[in-house]
Amino acid sequence: MYLGLDIGRHYVKMVSVEKTKEGYRLLDAGTRLVSEPNAAYDPEKIDKTHWVMAVKELFRQQGLNPKKVKGLATGISGSNASVKQITTMEMPSDELESAMTFEARKHIPMDGTDAVIDYQIIGSNEQEVDKIDVGLVACTKGVLSGHMDLIKDCGLKPGIVDVNPIAMSNAFTFAKDIPDDGLVVLLDIGAVSSSLVVYGKGKQFFTRDLPIGGHHFVKELSEKKEINYTEAQDLLFKDGLSASVNNASVDPDASVGIAERTVFDNLVEDLRRSLRFYAKQTGQSFFLKIFLLGGAGETKGLPEFINSKLNIECDVFNPFENMDGADGISLTNKSQYATALGLGIRGGMVDG
Repeated sequence: MYLGLDIGRHYVKMVSVEKTKEGYRLLDAGTRLVSEPNAAYDPEKIDKTHWVMAVKELFRQQGLNPKKVKGLATGISGSNASVKQITTMEMPSDELESAMTFEARKHIPMDGTDAVIDYQIIGSNEQEVDKIDVGLVACTKGVLSGHMDLIKDCGLKPGIVDVNPIAMSNAFTFAKDIPDDGLVVLLDIGAVSSSLVVYGKGKQFFTRDLPIGGHHFVKELSEKKEINYTEAQDLLFKDGLSASVNNASVDPDASVGIAERTVFDNLVEDLRRSLRFYAKQTGQSFFLKIFLLGGAGETKGLPEFINSKLNIECDVFNPFENMDGADGISLTNKSQYATALGLGIRGGMVDG
């Protein structure tokens, strides 16, 4: 069994899978609120004790003994790590490790003495023979040790530590066929920020954190309607964007003044800027589709709103689509489990 544990700012999620001849079978999945139930969510008040309690309660809820868990994979958020794709010569694994340490110092803006470096081979480079594309990952020793301490405090034995944007892409690659041409855009809308990933076959892997999340959706609605946080949360869940966005804002041809802009307009603007930056850096701008993930990714009306503003097809990603074992497990808001699934799959990849 491989277990992916995604420790978010508002919820902790876990997915357990087992390897089969065809791929992976879903064994279980579950989620647990980090903050106090029926209380206004305040990200500033969430600390280590909340995460530890939530993880322990989640394991109890799913009938798992933390001390007996093997094959655990957890993730560090994209905002706490640097991810860079590079192209290098094919070489033996020991030589590649040395080469990646050298390359990381060139490509990743981090003090070499304080950096922890890892890499994942993405595949053969489609333009150059005998070359491979490699995903370089780095974080500070402080970030990694803090993450490991959190896992230990949860009563778990730290296993594989991945980076959430790579876990997201692993979940997507497992669930969907990547087209030969064009780019896939993944947008994981978390509680206080959103993680963007752009990639395709033989294309540059790109990730960026956007400073808007579901908490900002609720907070703006609460202020606009002059209702408390939990009432705004319920209203957003029930009515989605229509509770907050006026018709002019939805109309792609209507000009929205800065004063009239909603948090959804700001999210789309951040997304637009990021895609323009990617296109300028790589010369690639054939964005096939945007897939929404995360707790707030299933906000009603959000895919249609993004599509109307960017003219790119947009949909919610179901990581368990066509997955063996998924029919036997009843889950709501399936897109929020994508990162946890990707982490579980990474455990299986490392095991070979």
